[in-house]
Amino acid sequence: MSILYGVITGTLFGAFLQGAEAIRFERQVGAMRLKDMTIVKFILTAIVVSAIGAHFMLDLGITDFAPRGISLGAQVVGGLMFGVGWAVIGYCPGTSVGALTEGRFHVLMPIFGMVVGAMLYAAAYPFFDRYIISFGELGNPSIANVLGVNHWVVIVAMVIGVLALFRFFERKNL
Repeated sequence: MSILYGVITGTLFGAFLQGAEAIRFERQVGAMRLKDMTIVKFILTAIVVSAIGAHFMLDLGITDFAPRGISLGAQVVGGLMFGVGWAVIGYCPGTSVGALTEGRFHVLMPIFGMVVGAMLYAAAYPFFDRYIISFGELGNPSIANVLGVNHWVVIVAMVIGVLALFRFFERKNL
């Protein structure tokens, strides 16, 4: 059943990406150049909706989740790999697959590269686990736990901040 939920939510997410034009190459490059914040707005909206939904279901006892731990090594190395890949091909992994579904076959080689990269990572995982992931482990703190407040305080502050940022983007025609 969880696979079915994954297929449904993945399909919906892809449809929303397409509807927001986030899988357009021009939008990707515009985001990297800080000239078009469509993708940033899309991602922030997804984060806000997910935070509200996940914590609402958590409070109702419908679901449970445990955030992954934070590792400085994993965040820095993973972030650099993601950023370089995005800059080189002009798409992030999700949007490249979305572009393929629209018939943009120029993303076939980058998608093939992602698959090969995933296999190489799996093969090299013991190395990464020992030397990269274990570097700078910080546990799994949340902002609410660090501040000693209820998670809804952080979520409300995040919503206000995101709305203010959206207003700024709209004023600047971003």
